Amino acid sequence: MSEAKPDNQIDYIELPASDIEKTKTFYHVVFGWKFEDYGPSYTSFHDGRLGGGFTKETPAPGQGVLLVIYSTDLGAVQDKIKAAGGKIVKETFSFPGGRRFHFADPNGNELAVWSE
Repeated sequence: MSEAKPDNQIDYIELPASDIEKTKTFYHVVFGWKFEDYGPSYTSFHDGRLGGGFTKETPAPGQGVLLVIYSTDLGAVQDKIKAAGGKIVKETFSFPGGRRFHFADPNGNELAVWSE
């Protein structure tokens, strides 16, 4: 018997992607995410805790929801992002509770990475 899903919590997210293969390579190299393809225009991912997908069906919004990923080593993640073809779009800054930076993936989606 499977475990019941938590009620009223985010269960899955979808992001736009113009190049599925480049997207999979980027997130696997930088964060180690695993993927499962569902045709040529969709792939799902699992990061070890949360699942989601990348789709070619939806164009990237000008400004959308900001997804924030946790990491214990911001510098190492920045290096991986740059090496994998991403861009740092907001350098590391402090906020109450920690520090974070923002990056753009190969599709132009903006995400953030934070640490205490």
